[in-house]
Amino acid sequence: MKGMGMMPHERRKPMSDINVVPYIDVMLVLLIIFMVTAPMLTQGVKVDLPNTVSDPIQAEKDVESVIVSVDTNGAYYLEVGGKGSDPMALEEIQTNVQKILSGRSRNEVLVRGDENVDYGVVVRLMSVLQAAGASSVGLITEDTKLE
Repeated sequence: MKGMGMMPHERRKPMSDINVVPYIDVMLVLLIIFMVTAPMLTQGVKVDLPNTVSDPIQAEKDVESVIVSVDTNGAYYLEVGGKGSDPMALEEIQTNVQKILSGRSRNEVLVRGDENVDYGVVVRLMSVLQAAGASSVGLITEDTKLE
């Protein structure tokens, strides 16, 4: 009964190679995460900022200007050709501005925001105006003379 179940004890040589498969798996998961989150980081409202002191906006004489105002409480008002409106919801502003701009060649809208209104309210309004078809959005400010 020589050799039945009795094998001489073999010594295994220590493995010197590193297993890189788990590292490749982690790298691929991170790559997928970055690919999914990268487009979310570039979202925003496009605003062209002036490099110098801004000049007054030259309005066309034939076209009535579209002005959307935001008061301190965050209520929205639509003014077309100097005629104001009652307070409106953001959705109403979008539909009304879309109707007004549909028949125009230049789609410029001006925003008059109260200085005490939250910045996010104005940004949401600008985003809605852009979705309504406004090609450019201008901000109305008061001219303060430095003495």
